[in-house]
Amino acid sequence: MRVVAALGGNALLRRGQPLTAANQRANAAVAAEALAAVVRAGHEVVIAHGNGPQVGLLALQGAAYKVDELYPLDVLGAETEGMIGYLIEQELANRLPRDQQIATLLTQVEVRHDDPAFDKPSKPVGPVYTQSEAEALAGQHGWQIAADGAGYRRVVASPAPVRILELDVIALLLREGVVPICAGGGGIPVVRGEDGACSGVEAVIDKDATSALLARCLNAEALLLLTDVDAVQTDYGTPNAHRIRRISAETLEDMTFDAGSMAPKVAAARDFVHAAGGFAAIGRLEDASLLLSGRAGTRIETGRRGEYAYYWGAAAQGAKPDR
Repeated sequence: MRVVAALGGNALLRRGQPLTAANQRANAAVAAEALAAVVRAGHEVVIAHGNGPQVGLLALQGAAYKVDELYPLDVLGAETEGMIGYLIEQELANRLPRDQQIATLLTQVEVRHDDPAFDKPSKPVGPVYTQSEAEALAGQHGWQIAADGAGYRRVVASPAPVRILELDVIALLLREGVVPICAGGGGIPVVRGEDGACSGVEAVIDKDATSALLARCLNAEALLLLTDVDAVQTDYGTPNAHRIRRISAETLEDMTFDAGSMAPKVAAARDFVHAAGGFAAIGRLEDASLLLSGRAGTRIETGRRGEYAYYWGAAAQGAKPDR
């Protein structure tokens, strides 16, 4: 089975952990252990990953530069693709046979220059500032800022991915039996000019949306969205919360989830299933193999509107879940 596995930000940073190299390597080892099991089972695996904390760290380091020396987001994205890819690649290689080839690929993802997202920046990037600090930096750099909890952060556009420029290279690696690590952080955002040339743009592409596009374009049969929660839940964070075992993509169209966490994953899973006819699964990174076999997480497939099943221990509707 061809599988695109998208690692959430928890792949290299657990909630509340300092963003140290040691912590990132330890968490990369956990991710590699789970993914190695999928590779050893005989599946073709393509690995994508998030990069939010890492971009934030580089942006914070860059604050020490002069105003005209700051690196743009596309360059920071490329740097994090290399850093994170290196850690995952090395830890994965340590858990697989020595003849298994792995390659980290810097991946450019084209977006439309007229995407409406550029008119309404909403994606927080970089560190949290006080209001006065944020306003001063916005004046210096021409940033847009927005409240984020008790502080303020820079916000940038999050345009939809249109085309993965290195797609043919990724497909070539797969044909040669290589495990590609690609499209990190949603890919390096680029726009194409009237002359056909590409250039980087100040934006952040949603990692899950790019992973779904990657899975569709590679004709993958499964899309795994790996995170730090064991399943999608209705009424998350309330006494009425229920963990969904399986659900139709059609049913998800009528449901809403938190825009800052689960909503992008649900949308990516739904879009992939609609377009490709395979299945998607959302769940814990450590459960990657169980997600593929349907024994953990939330499985999303095509079906009738209204079809879903909860895990035992909660009310069940639609098809009754297996024991």
